[in-house]
Amino acid sequence: MYRIHAFLLGTILAWTSAVASASDAVHQHRLDNGLNILVVEDPRAGVVTSMLWYHVGSGQEYRPLTGISHAVEHMMFKGTEVRETGEFSRLIAREGGRHNAFTGRDFTGYFQTLAADRLELAFELEAERMHRLVFDDDEFQREMEVIREERRQRVDDPPQARAFERFNATAHMANPYRHPIIGWERDLDRLQIEELEAWYERWYAPANATLVVVGAVTADEVFALAEKHFGAVPDRDPEPQPEGREIAQPPGERRIDVTFADARLPLLYMAFNVPSLATAEQPEDAYALMMAAELLDGGRSARIPTELVRGQALASSAGARYTATARLDTLFTLSGHPAAEHSLDDLEAAFREQIERLHDEPPTEEEIERAVRRLLASEVYQRDSTSGQAHRLGQLEATGIGWQEVERFEARIRAIEPEDIQRVAQRYLQPERLTIGRLHTEEQS
Repeated sequence: MYRIHAFLLGTILAWTSAVASASDAVHQHRLDNGLNILVVEDPRAGVVTSMLWYHVGSGQEYRPLTGISHAVEHMMFKGTEVRETGEFSRLIAREGGRHNAFTGRDFTGYFQTLAADRLELAFELEAERMHRLVFDDDEFQREMEVIREERRQRVDDPPQARAFERFNATAHMANPYRHPIIGWERDLDRLQIEELEAWYERWYAPANATLVVVGAVTADEVFALAEKHFGAVPDRDPEPQPEGREIAQPPGERRIDVTFADARLPLLYMAFNVPSLATAEQPEDAYALMMAAELLDGGRSARIPTELVRGQALASSAGARYTATARLDTLFTLSGHPAAEHSLDDLEAAFREQIERLHDEPPTEEEIERAVRRLLASEVYQRDSTSGQAHRLGQLEATGIGWQEVERFEARIRAIEPEDIQRVAQRYLQPERLTIGRLHTEEQS
């Protein structure tokens, strides 16, 4: 085990005691219909956040139904069998609350933050739309126009987003993460209301959902309210989740080059197919990859900003990213804009050198200490709000990893040795797992 200086050890122990106290407060209960409920009693805020996570997102989609999870999210704000369109939002606003929703690769989530004594309203409304949603064709047509405009603004107009969409579809070979969350344009144009209703019936079941409540409440009162409102929702067998791994053998290096007339800056993406925390043969691999990304891009003192941006001035901006919390295999990604006097080739060569350095030598003790501090601090900061705590727990449950991973986070991060980072780099950050995407400006063509 690497040494940790006394002052740093004291700081880390202070942080991690906060992590432990937060995770110790998790209370779990499951209704007879299968609804999974997690509660954290946190009286500090005086409010409560309720998040209902359905374990379905773009990672369950296939052509020609891409974008359907996001479309259902939009329809969930329309009418139910007993309430008109817009009433949900009016009732939450009347009580001084806020609410919204989000669709990801592995989940669709709905949340409300209210005064603690108004939690029952959130449960009443969510239970209604869990099984009594009305699919009105006029509302559907209006929402599809909204979604198509959203796609135009977020994906079709920005050249970087168009480039990333093509790159992402190339990097994921046999994995539904290759589909954009908002859906492919052709699929959105042909999507039918009957398909949305069937998707809702297929995935919006209590046994395929997790309700997370964090705030000034007690677990017993939450469980009682949940039984009162969600207990009557009919149970259905949950859908099987898709296979989590990419193809058995690494597919070989792939490359995509695109040129757009409206692109102002060249852009480089380099991504390796790697396991997530849910698919890794051993969890240490995912944590070591997490540490590797932190070494490369964890603050101003990390390798990429220190050496490539400020030191050699090869990049105007650059970074690394790895998200361990995913149901399926995922990516370890480096990206950046070359500086004005340098080319995409220069930046690609510099990124390759950074990866080779991870292969050739373990990181220093100082780098490990800094990465541990930053990751533990980030974990604790996420628990400063009720919504941050609820999001962390819900995401772990929706990806099949399990909320208990919160309890293991500190120990597993601290157990990572320099040699573990070198080992996972040698195993996973290899050319046969690599996809390169390059966005060119017309001046470069």
